[in-house]
Amino acid sequence: MGAFARLIEPRQQLGDERKTFDNKALKAMIIPLVIENVLQMVVGLADTMMASHAGEGVLTGVGLDNLIITVFLYLFTALSAGGAVVVSQYIGSRDGKNASLSASQIFHIAGLLSLVCMALTLAFGPALIDAVFAAKSEAVRSACKTYLWIVALSFPATAVYNAGAAVFRAMGQTRITMWVTLAGNIVNVAGNAIGVFALHAGAPGVAWPTVISWYLNAAVMTWLCLGTPKAERLLERLKAARKARVTIVPKDVLRLHPSMAGRILGVAIPNSIESTLFQASKVVISFMLLASLPDMHIDANTTGQTFWSLAACMGTAMSTVFITVIGQCVGAGDQEAAAWYMRKLTRLSVALAVIWNAAVMALTPMLLPLYDLPAETKTLILIVVAIHNFFSATVQPFAMPLSSGLRAAGDIKFTMWASIFCTVVCRTLLSFLLVRWLDLGLGVIGIAIAMALDWCIKAVLDIVRFRSGKWKNRKVI
Repeated sequence: MGAFARLIEPRQQLGDERKTFDNKALKAMIIPLVIENVLQMVVGLADTMMASHAGEGVLTGVGLDNLIITVFLYLFTALSAGGAVVVSQYIGSRDGKNASLSASQIFHIAGLLSLVCMALTLAFGPALIDAVFAAKSEAVRSACKTYLWIVALSFPATAVYNAGAAVFRAMGQTRITMWVTLAGNIVNVAGNAIGVFALHAGAPGVAWPTVISWYLNAAVMTWLCLGTPKAERLLERLKAARKARVTIVPKDVLRLHPSMAGRILGVAIPNSIESTLFQASKVVISFMLLASLPDMHIDANTTGQTFWSLAACMGTAMSTVFITVIGQCVGAGDQEAAAWYMRKLTRLSVALAVIWNAAVMALTPMLLPLYDLPAETKTLILIVVAIHNFFSATVQPFAMPLSSGLRAAGDIKFTMWASIFCTVVCRTLLSFLLVRWLDLGLGVIGIAIAMALDWCIKAVLDIVRFRSGKWKNRKVI
């Protein structure tokens, strides 16, 4: 362990008094985050596995639906992550009043946005499915419509949960979000098993447990964020007493504070644009490329996405750590400490990503027999997972966690435009080039290669930006 600690320690020295987070504190943040992300991915694996047993067209329908649903989920997550930057910087500056106000406003904005997204999906979702997936069978389109309509009802709960999770993560208390996620996932998996195998309910049997679990998560997280005496006693029993106490205030949740909301949206809107366009480009690629491929490629992409997400969860966890640590350093006005931690956390991200992705790759062949899929589809899944995991281990730490560090420092516009260029331009054009224009017969493999090349370009841009030091001149609060 000592050798590993020396490996990730930057050469430049930083006084102990400026090390806001020692290795023990980082470990206490990272482990629950990884467990939480793994739990979510395991539920994704269980969902797709059970959907493959749920009836004709259900797995394909759910996979196509998830391309639409994930756009909204990314939007809610990006909004909350942007708000977490503001909260973490107020924590670093020891401004408890504004930290609580900003936390309350995350709930307000997330709630309003989610209601709009839910209404739009319920109103126009079925027509969108008929228009885009007209070439698919009636069974697939029926499963799409049913699953989308039901899961859209969970949008408000999803947004509220993410708002609460952002508040706790900004405080560095990731243990709480881990326990809440665990409880919700148990409900989701148990509900899926009942809905698919006991009730034989098809798409609704997969969708309703998702809705119920999200509302459970949202209710618990909101209660904890209110900071009632009972909630505080529970936090103490979970060994998560808050060093930086941030709670939400009901009257501030229910009304808009324009100046604070503007500050949050100043970070959240570029972050949301970046994340939403990222997912939207995946939707465009899927609608215009993947949907025209044989169902084998769609099923390989649907199942492969689950393994990709499992492999990428280390990068997702480290991105949250970057936001908390760098945000608090910058809020305290210590730019040099922020730079030191960026180097240290990037080294740590690479080391952990290599170990994690190797483990996931070794696990993949063991899990594939659980899926009711043809042998050629499983072979295709192994290929795309191998491509993804190699670049996820070696390149993604620079394209994802380091980018989150720049964002947490306030370098919002750069991260947004760099992501838009890499995702919307590079990934989309490369996907069309490899899959359609060159007519290489790669199918979903070409899409996986384009994704990896997108990461490579983004990693170069982030490294150059960090080394330039221009990110140190940006302000959020």
